[in-house]
Amino acid sequence: MRRLTGAALAILFLFPLAWSAFASVRTPSGFGLENYARLFNADNGIHFEQVFNSVAVSVLTVGGTLVVSTLGGYAFGRFTFPGRDALFLLTLAILMVPYATILIALYVLLGWIGLQDSLIGLSLVLIMFQLPFSVFMMRNSFEAVPKEIEEAALLDGCGSFRALTRIMLPAVKPGLITVGLFAFLTSWSEFFAPLILLNSTDKFTMMLTVVNMRTATFGAIDYAALEAGVTFMAVPCLVLFLVLQRSYVRGFMSGAVRG
Repeated sequence: MRRLTGAALAILFLFPLAWSAFASVRTPSGFGLENYARLFNADNGIHFEQVFNSVAVSVLTVGGTLVVSTLGGYAFGRFTFPGRDALFLLTLAILMVPYATILIALYVLLGWIGLQDSLIGLSLVLIMFQLPFSVFMMRNSFEAVPKEIEEAALLDGCGSFRALTRIMLPAVKPGLITVGLFAFLTSWSEFFAPLILLNSTDKFTMMLTVVNMRTATFGAIDYAALEAGVTFMAVPCLVLFLVLQRSYVRGFMSGAVRG
């Protein structure tokens, strides 16, 4: 019964994506790649510039999220210091703030530090939105590792940082993959934050470009090219999830269910 329910839910969630993929190759004369040709050749379509921007934002967000959440999760999970629990709860409290309500304030803040209308500024904002979940995951992942392993490394002469990089990181690899995958999926498909924080068309990500294709002359929208854009953007997410799904599940099982 559970397998049947799981299969039904999988079909339900995969149907829109399968329909987009089908519509992206459907043409008036049959099937082909004409819609993708229009997507990449149109003046308002996806070009190398938008692909580069999306990849850059995703790489910066994933890298920054992994670094900050690893150090933060290690500190919360392994060290005792004044205000640790309060600081951890404050980090989790970011989840209770609708990020759309603070984007204007963040836009002004980025202007003060010279990162307004930049991919780096956008990446910093996306990293901030990822911190509550990421730090929570990494703290629980570190706590799931027996302390005796780390204590043995410290007795052998490793410092805290070396023990982290040599011993602890391989032990929490599933958690790292889970955090990195979530950060990638969020940054790759994010629309609202780039819409508010980016002004120059040469900084637009693929998501903004695909949405802008809906604004056409005399209301004529090329829906087939839009479906091609949706399918093109979904492929990296599907590939990464299929490749990393085992580690993704282990990350949740070993970390998220604790604490």
